[in-house]
Amino acid sequence: MNRYRKISFLLLGLLFVLACKKLAEPFTPKASPESELLDGPVDGLSSTQKKQFLLGDVAFNNDVFSSDLGLGPCFVATSCGSCHAGDGKGHPFTTLTRFGQSDSTGNKFLHAGGPQLQNRALPGFLPEQIPVGAPSARFMPPANTGLGFLAALSDAQILANADPNDLDGDGISGRPNYITAPEYFIPQAFHQPLNGKFIGRFGKKAAAIDLLHQTVNAYNQDMGITSEFSPYEPAINGLASPYFDNVPDPEVLAPTVQNVVFYLRTLKAPIQRNQGDGMVAEGKTLFLDIKCGKCHTPEFTTPTSDIAALSNKRFFPYSDLLLHDMGSALDDGYTEGIAHTAEWRTPPLWGLGLSSKSQGGQIFLMHDGRARSINEAILLHGGEAENSKTLYLSLPENDKLKLIKFLESL
Repeated sequence: MNRYRKISFLLLGLLFVLACKKLAEPFTPKASPESELLDGPVDGLSSTQKKQFLLGDVAFNNDVFSSDLGLGPCFVATSCGSCHAGDGKGHPFTTLTRFGQSDSTGNKFLHAGGPQLQNRALPGFLPEQIPVGAPSARFMPPANTGLGFLAALSDAQILANADPNDLDGDGISGRPNYITAPEYFIPQAFHQPLNGKFIGRFGKKAAAIDLLHQTVNAYNQDMGITSEFSPYEPAINGLASPYFDNVPDPEVLAPTVQNVVFYLRTLKAPIQRNQGDGMVAEGKTLFLDIKCGKCHTPEFTTPTSDIAALSNKRFFPYSDLLLHDMGSALDDGYTEGIAHTAEWRTPPLWGLGLSSKSQGGQIFLMHDGRARSINEAILLHGGEAENSKTLYLSLPENDKLKLIKFLESL
C-alpha cells in the first residue's frame, strides 16, 4: 500500500513540474490573418514614413483628452480611436448628430453650435441641445482604412463617373459636392475648383475636401480641441468662444495633426476574403448585373502620389465618391455643402464584412446605423438605387444569398 502511495505522489509531483513548466512558457496569442484586420500600414513605406505612421497611430489611438489637456467644454468623444475601434466603423453609442442646414445656402445655426452636436460636457457645463427648428441627421463614424487611396485620386477621376443630368438615361445621376475650403486648405495640382469651391470626398455628405480638413474638424467638433488650423472652439448652446479654459491654445500642435493625417493616408486598404469561393464570384457577377456597380464603382488606379507606396496602385473601394439621391426614406432633412437632403455620398463597401468586429459583434449600416443587416440596408435604397433594389428583390433566394456572401467578403 505504501509503495502505491509513493508512486502516486511521484506521479503527482511529475505532473506538477510539467504544469509549472508549461505555465512558464511565454504565451503568444495567435495573430489574426491580415485579411481579418482593418488597421496596419500600406506596404512599401520607408523607415522614416513608418516612424511617422507610428506617431500618428499613437496620436489617433492612445491620446485621450481630459479637461487638463483641453477637452471640451462640450464634446462627443475623448479620443480619435474611441469612435473608430480597430479603424473600423462606429457604434450607435458613438454616432454623431449634425444639424443646422437644410439647403445649399449654408448652415443657419453656426451661432448656436452647428454643425455638430456636442452631447457630452465637462462638470459645470451643459451638453448641447439641438436648437428648435434646426434640421438634423445622425452620422455613424465610418471605417478609416484605405482613405489614402481615395485621397490620392484626382478630381478628374471622380468627375469621370459624374452624370448630374443623367445624359445616359440610366436613372443614375451622381454629382460631386462642392465645398467652401477652409483658410488652411492648400489646393493641389489635381484639384478642379468650381466657382471657388472644391470637390468633397470624405464624410457622409462628402463635406470634407481632404484628410487634413476631415482631421481638423474631428479634433475641433468631436473633442473641442483647438489646433493651429482651427484655433477656436465651436459655439455651444448659443455661447460663442472663447470659454474659460486653462489650457493654452492651440491645444494640439500642427505636427501632431499632420502625423494623424499621415496615419490615415497610409492605412492599408481592406483585403477581400474568400475570393476563390464560387458563391462569392457568382455574387460579384450578380452585384454588377443588377447595376449596383454604377454607384459602388468597383475599382480605381491611383495616379502618381507624393507617397510612393500610394502611387499607381489598383484598388477596390466600391464607391464613386459622388452624391446620389437615395429617396425619401433616407431624407433626414439635413445637408452639407450643395448636397440635397436626400443625397448621400456613395459609401465605400470595402471592409463591409468586418463591420461587426468594431461594432460589438453586431452590424449597424447606412449613414446612421439604422440597418441591422446587409439585406435590410439594400431594402432601404431608393431614389437612384430603386431600380437596383427592384432587381435584387426579383432574384431567387439563392442568388440573394450569393450576392450578400460577396458583400460579406469585402
